[in-house]
Amino acid sequence: MSTGTPESLVQEVAALWAEYLDSREVGADDDFFALGGNSLTGIKIIERVARDYGVELSVRGFYLAQTPARVAELIRQLRAAA
Repeated sequence: MSTGTPESLVQEVAALWAEYLDSREVGADDDFFALGGNSLTGIKIIERVARDYGVELSVRGFYLAQTPARVAELIRQLRAAA
């Protein structure tokens, strides 16, 4: 779980995506679906985020965010609201 900078959280989310997307290199602004992501992979990532970061991303929110940078922002927002 990140306690560092916003950029480090983006890097952590990108690394998490890479783990679930066959170890592909993932950049901050890469699109989940363009990288080959699908609904099953998305659910697995959402579950991992809940476990690792203690926040519940909605499926809709995750799919609309589409990039590690925007998912990291959602995580930050949810943590701030908690």
